[in-house]
Amino acid sequence: MKVLSVASEIYPLIKTGGLADVAGALPLALQGLGIETRTLVPGYPAVMKAVADKAVKLHDFPNLLGEPATLLAAKHAGLDLLILDAPAYFGRMGNPYNAPHGEGYSDNWRRFAALSKAGAEIAGGTLSDWRPDIVHTHDWQAAMTTVFMRYAETPEVPSILTIHNIAFQGNFDAGIFPWLGLPSHALAVDGIEYYGRIGYLKGGLQTAWAVSTVSPTYAREIETPQFGMGLEGLISARAHTVHGIVNGIDTDVWDPETDETIARRFTASKLRLRDDNRIRLCENFGLDNDDSPIFSVVSRLTWQKGMDLLAEAVDALVAMGGKLAVLGSGDYNLEQAFLDAVRRHPGRVGTVIGYDETLSHMQQAGADAILIPSRFEPCGLTQLYALRYGCVPVVARTGGLADTVVDANPAALASKSATGIQFSPVETWSLIHAIRRTIDLYNDKKIWLQMQKQGMKSDVSWDASAARYADLYSKLQLMAK
Repeated sequence: MKVLSVASEIYPLIKTGGLADVAGALPLALQGLGIETRTLVPGYPAVMKAVADKAVKLHDFPNLLGEPATLLAAKHAGLDLLILDAPAYFGRMGNPYNAPHGEGYSDNWRRFAALSKAGAEIAGGTLSDWRPDIVHTHDWQAAMTTVFMRYAETPEVPSILTIHNIAFQGNFDAGIFPWLGLPSHALAVDGIEYYGRIGYLKGGLQTAWAVSTVSPTYAREIETPQFGMGLEGLISARAHTVHGIVNGIDTDVWDPETDETIARRFTASKLRLRDDNRIRLCENFGLDNDDSPIFSVVSRLTWQKGMDLLAEAVDALVAMGGKLAVLGSGDYNLEQAFLDAVRRHPGRVGTVIGYDETLSHMQQAGADAILIPSRFEPCGLTQLYALRYGCVPVVARTGGLADTVVDANPAALASKSATGIQFSPVETWSLIHAIRRTIDLYNDKKIWLQMQKQGMKSDVSWDASAARYADLYSKLQLMAK
């Protein structure tokens, strides 16, 4: 089976979030199931630099929504890539979506419509020697692929759209419609029209054969007004085609037994070796090197991630005897709140503004627990990394967090199945209660060790999820016959 994946970012070439991890890991997991995936990605400078000496030209687009572009093929890190080399759209340094001042590029509508248009043409047979059996698009940046496919005069290939975060929808002014080259009847409720504007994700939801989300709980949540972000009606109408498939992680990259970025490698049977990573973590964040529990944060510092709640809970965490190591960036006021906490609690709170892949590995390997108080979390990968490294997740009971962490309630503790702590509702008092529960569990070394080991036994790989995608692809193929 041949699959065309269309994504706006892919690890290890370009990454701003979990989408890149999925786009990079899923094709590799599918290889073992006999599925050949080629991933169409934009030719950002980082991508072009990585493939400069190995890219092969496949096709020219003389006029791709107003600009010339070239389709290149390259292999990188085991991935089979199709690269849309369009300097006018993607030849920009830094964040792939935002200008230096932080606002989204004003022509994002055209940049990612061009990516989607190229994907639709590949699906329609632009490449004489390769045509996909399935098209798999990711988020709003690629969602227009199936819109262009629907309104093209070529046979439609079965398709699936994965929603990584329904909060990001790609909604634009209706004035862009003439530039998209779509027939007039596409600007309708059953097309891409969305409350008088144009909705890229909405259009993808309307035209893809199937929809997936990145966890079963999130698939149910987005049918509700609280989580559907205005698209809950459409999701509910298509509920029979919506599939919740939890993400996995690359267990080669995230493996405490082989990870060369941490101070000391370890296994579940040699957890005492984690102590060296704990010492290094304290050094990196200026924390006191004592036996009190270290809570870690690796996150965007935003409202969605519940970081305002954590900022309110910091003093209570320290008063209860905990330490906190924060790595992240985002909302300026939240950044300042955590920096202020460092000044209030020297040696007990450490904050690094920004993102550092090596430091994030060290936090998973050295911290005792990781805090993820998200108000909504489609899947989340951070808690999966934590489980793998014996770092106990403390999570809000929402989305993929609820699906992947077994709460340390009395029954789970008695059966030795607990892997973390869940809390609800997502409010400051509830988070503080979860921190208190965590510290109490930490102080019982026998129970804490059992939770660490049980978490490390969790299957967080892509194996089971890749098999579910392979099954879904096969069902879509049968529908097409």
